[in-house]
Amino acid sequence: MSLGIVRYNDPVLRKKGEKITVFGDALSSLADAMIETMHEAHGIGLAAQQVGHALQLFVVDLRGAEADFDWTLDGAKPPLELFMPMVVVNPKVTVAKKVPTESSEEGCLSFPEIRGDVERPLEVSVRFQDQAGLAHTLDCTGLFARCVLHEADHTNGVLFIDRMEKAVREGIEEAVKALARETKAGRTAAT
Repeated sequence: MSLGIVRYNDPVLRKKGEKITVFGDALSSLADAMIETMHEAHGIGLAAQQVGHALQLFVVDLRGAEADFDWTLDGAKPPLELFMPMVVVNPKVTVAKKVPTESSEEGCLSFPEIRGDVERPLEVSVRFQDQAGLAHTLDCTGLFARCVLHEADHTNGVLFIDRMEKAVREGIEEAVKALARETKAGRTAAT
């Protein structure tokens, strides 16, 4: 079952997600619906906030990505097909000191057709649980790291526009304001 994607200016996008403590059918159903929604929207990541739930949960699927990236999952390098789409619960992201950064264009399913450059570390490590509650450690680089950071930000109420340099943000400001007005009008019409 596909879910509706929340657009910018909806308050849930600014909420820090609650830690997930119950692992079961409800969580698995939500994760499956998020994966379906992400695929239908042609995205590579989707956080629970983007479907109206303030939780520490996101999904990722990079199987179709052509970008260069690397990974190890629990100390091994399984093929992407074995663990994607990936469900990430209660993520704890760390970036080592002196990791280089790179500025690259990002988009967001909650900001249709709005894109801008964001500087992010090229390597991250994330400790997380899967939908069954099992603990994992993922080390990743490139687009994989960027995607994890973008989605982990969502779980903390932080948006990619918050990470943009001032000049980049100014270049998309009118489109962001127009989207905010659209979202507000949609909420007002629904009440």
